[in-house]
Parts: sequence; structure tokens; C-alpha cells
Amino acid sequence: MLVLAAGAAAQAADESMLEIVTKDGVHVFTIEMARTNEERQKGLMFRKELPEGRGMLFDFKPDQDVSMWMRNTYIPLDMLFINGDGTIRRIAENTEPLSERTIPSGGPVRGVLEVIGGTAKKLGIKAGDKVAHPLFSGQ
Repeated sequence: MLVLAAGAAAQAADESMLEIVTKDGVHVFTIEMARTNEERQKGLMFRKELPEGRGMLFDFKPDQDVSMWMRNTYIPLDMLFINGDGTIRRIAENTEPLSERTIPSGGPVRGVLEVIGGTAKKLGIKAGDKVAHPLFSGQ
């Protein structure tokens, strides 16, 4: 029982807030961080749901070209590829669950934000919008 409580506390401790500034306003997300190779490889695999307003931010320090995939991921996701200065470089919308097709960043990025599929369209999030989070310079 103590192990479960400690694990839950550790997961909650690695959550933070992230804001995306669009022409229509500021959208706030509660995110989990994926910093280690193991965390980045697992990502959101095996999850059956991801509530609106939540997501996972992958840290690829230093900035680099990255490719993602949807292996063992059961829910469609929007992937927001984010430059080191917090500018969204590219968005892959409604990625296909369980696909092993690679989804490239389209250039060097510092992070990738995964949110439930359809979020970018629903909130009007576009390439060029800014992300505010301590991961990105100037934050």
C-alpha cells in the first residue's frame, strides 16, 4: 500500500501547467513530463483515455529532429512539435492509434506535446502559436 501511495505522489509531483497562446486566447493544460529515454519511449502507450485539458510533454534536450509513432497507443492524439523558443513548428492532428508509421518533427524541436486528438482544431491551435512552459527558453 505504501508503494502505491509513493508512486502516485511521484507521478503527481511531475505534473505541471503549460499554456498555449493562440489568436483566440490562452489555453491551459495540465501535463506530465517525459524526460528520460524510458519515459519518452513509453509516452502515452496503453492508456485508454486522455481527458481534455491534459497531455504529455516530451523533452528532447538538446533541440533535435525527432520522429514519433503510435505503437501501443489506443487513443488518437494531436502531436505539437515545439521549437526551443516555444513556437509550435508543426502539428500532426488525429494521429492513427496503434500505427507504427513515423511522424516527423519537420526540423529540430525541443519538445513534443501530445494531447487528445481534435484538440488543435477545437481550440484553433496552429503552427506559429506560442507555448509557455519552463522547458522553453525565456520562460
